[in-house]
Amino acid sequence: MHGPTDLLLTRFLDDLRPSVPLVSLWAHGSLAAGDYQPGKSDLDLIAVVETDVTEEQRQRLTKLHERLNLPLVEHLHCSYMPRHRLDDFATEHVTWAHQELYERPVTPVTRRELHAGALELYGEPPAGLLPPVSDQELSEFIRTDLRDFWLARTRGRKRWLQDVWVDLGMITVARATVTLRDGRLITKREALDVLAEMGAPMNVVEDIRARRYDLPRPFLNRYRRGTLARVFIRAAIKRTLA
Repeated sequence: MHGPTDLLLTRFLDDLRPSVPLVSLWAHGSLAAGDYQPGKSDLDLIAVVETDVTEEQRQRLTKLHERLNLPLVEHLHCSYMPRHRLDDFATEHVTWAHQELYERPVTPVTRRELHAGALELYGEPPAGLLPPVSDQELSEFIRTDLRDFWLARTRGRKRWLQDVWVDLGMITVARATVTLRDGRLITKREALDVLAEMGAPMNVVEDIRARRYDLPRPFLNRYRRGTLARVFIRAAIKRTLA
């Protein structure tokens, strides 16, 4: 593993164990899938805890995350799932992300990623704790996310001037298309190849690839890039949902 990443995860686990009744700690996303890019990829973690997170524990977790003064710490995200609530997809779990503590569900996509190949950092594996996600549950979540979140976001223009929206939007559409079509999950690297097959604007695809993998960037005006990405994503979602 990348040295600073390994140090951060080791320190985090050492600090976490006395703070909450920890059952397991798993990584998913790019780190588990073999497409991790230090400083660009998030460190997506799931902690299973024995009981509901109390107010006192919330305060401890906030202090723990705020005091982690190590490289890459801004990329560390972790959701805390009580063992007795693992089977409820709608439950919002205490989560540290984007430098704050709040609550959000752990999605069917994340749950499927964990079953497909979590990086087990501590405790029991996902197969022994986490209920499986059916193909129908996964498909319904992805279709709803495309329709209610991503399609709605293509109506505005300003956000598409930002790298994060272009990158995540393009990659999400490619990954969703493959999962709905074939029932499998793919990495972000694989998604960039799929975008070419989908007829995506290649100058946008190569711009994303260059920034993610430190390759020479094509010249592309951000206004033009944003327009191309938004128009493609909107059309691709409509085709996928049809």
